[in-house]
Amino acid sequence: MVKLVLLLLLFFSIASWSIILYKIRFLRRVEKETRVFYDLFWQKRQFKTINDECGHFDATPLKALFKAGFKELTRPRGGRTHVSGAAPPDERVENIIRAMRRTSMHEINHMEKAVTFLATTGNTAPFIGLFGTVWGIMNSFRSIGLKGAANLAVVAPGISEALIATAMGLVAAIPAVIAYNHITTRIGRVTSEMESFSTDFMAVVERQIDGEKRTER
Repeated sequence: MVKLVLLLLLFFSIASWSIILYKIRFLRRVEKETRVFYDLFWQKRQFKTINDECGHFDATPLKALFKAGFKELTRPRGGRTHVSGAAPPDERVENIIRAMRRTSMHEINHMEKAVTFLATTGNTAPFIGLFGTVWGIMNSFRSIGLKGAANLAVVAPGISEALIATAMGLVAAIPAVIAYNHITTRIGRVTSEMESFSTDFMAVVERQIDGEKRTER
């Protein structure tokens, strides 16, 4: 049973480190592309030009937000069209907000995928190790009962298994908890960038629509 517990904790540890290494590399790329894309957005300010250059960005969620907003901005709406062939101004604003909100949730879920496993490992691994500890001590007492003696040779195997299970539980849990806090903090920063970008995008869209209204008059 203790060996089974150790194998389970080893699985938790290997899976956690795989997630940690992948997420750190992924978020480093996301943060780099997010900064570059934000700079591109303010440098160009022409949605068509930005849309043409989006192919260079694969990781940043700002690309998906921009694509969703740009698609709704230029989407035709049957017979109810604006001068540019798109939906009337008020409808466009509402559609863009909904599309970007929906895309934002999707991108956040994508970034958080598998991160909850780290929280699960941090919460459960110590208790799994504790279970192995209790089982190892039970084996020691059983050995004492069978041998009728309490010397080191009798109790050492069970006690050593118990201590190893405790240590393995901590080895699996501590990195997972630290990494979970670190990764969620970085995801939170990217989420804030997404919110800022959505606000800036809508500000540009509203100025563009106001300009179209003045042109019509």
